[in-house]
Amino acid sequence: MQSKLRIIAGEWRSRQLIFEDTPGLRPTPARVRETVFNWLQKDVASSQCLDLYAGSGALGFEAASRGAKSVLMVENHPQACRLIKQNTDKLATDKIKIIQGDVFKFLAGDASAFDLIFLDPPFGKGLAQQTCHWLEDKNWLTSQAKIYVEVESDLNLDDMPVNWQLLKSKKSGEVGYYLFERKDSE
Repeated sequence: MQSKLRIIAGEWRSRQLIFEDTPGLRPTPARVRETVFNWLQKDVASSQCLDLYAGSGALGFEAASRGAKSVLMVENHPQACRLIKQNTDKLATDKIKIIQGDVFKFLAGDASAFDLIFLDPPFGKGLAQQTCHWLEDKNWLTSQAKIYVEVESDLNLDDMPVNWQLLKSKKSGEVGYYLFERKDSE
């Protein structure tokens, strides 16, 4: 079954996107997206974005709409990828690229540095902290990259890379969301 979500602001403001309503797929709610992009308002324009576990693509599409230079979405689910591609075609943009595949296989490949990372892994699988360490250890981040992490609200994010500083955090129902900034390690 398909559902819709609306882009909040930017070039594609109010445009509706379709996504597959499948178990485990939780598009970031509009209120949470609004808060996150308020946090990131100075960081999105002209940024290179990486959207891991893209799902509906809500965060990546919002970033592209608000002026990101490019957005690379990585998603394993074939139907989710097909719908991201349909939405990209509907918006007639070449700013968004999609890779269908496992996030860890992608991160094991040749790294290029990103300014802004969206990380919204499936809940209950313990993927968030491991993914964060791979981003850091495998050189996927620019020197002051911002990393948005969305996890279950009761998850303790105590094992994050040591050179990441927590800038903001909030909880909304079952969702905890965090904004980190990478600092160059001395």
